[in-house]
Amino acid sequence: MNEARIDKWLWAARIFKTSSMAAAACKKGQVSMQGMQLKPSRTIKAGDVVEVRKPPITYSFKIKQTIEKRVGAKLLPEVLENVTPPEQYELLEMNRLSGFVNRARGTGRPTKKDRRDLDEFQTPEYMDDLLFDFDMEDGEEDDGED
Repeated sequence: MNEARIDKWLWAARIFKTSSMAAAACKKGQVSMQGMQLKPSRTIKAGDVVEVRKPPITYSFKIKQTIEKRVGAKLLPEVLENVTPPEQYELLEMNRLSGFVNRARGTGRPTKKDRRDLDEFQTPEYMDDLLFDFDMEDGEEDDGED
């Protein structure tokens, strides 16, 4: 086989878990070659270098063999060569060390820190110092007349 569809190859080369995920990545513009975004139906051939953006890094793969049927993980070196620049992996490592969670702010469950901040906001420190003594003894009711 001299040529293959990019979405099928990405799935067959185990870069994406399903072929629909590979096609969706192409449609979103996450797959490119020589700076140009690829459509799912674009054909590729051996020797092409494909960039796949999976935030926070962009992987680069040199195609050795065009396949459209999924292969085992042991056969991957015959299918592709990972030519991702080392600085991309450094970026991934820095991201991992920073502890940043790739979650849109305000979505999902609050973190422990968010919860502490919220509790502190709801019960300010000065509220503990105030004593609310509303006990009135019999006969001391205020009737509003002086």
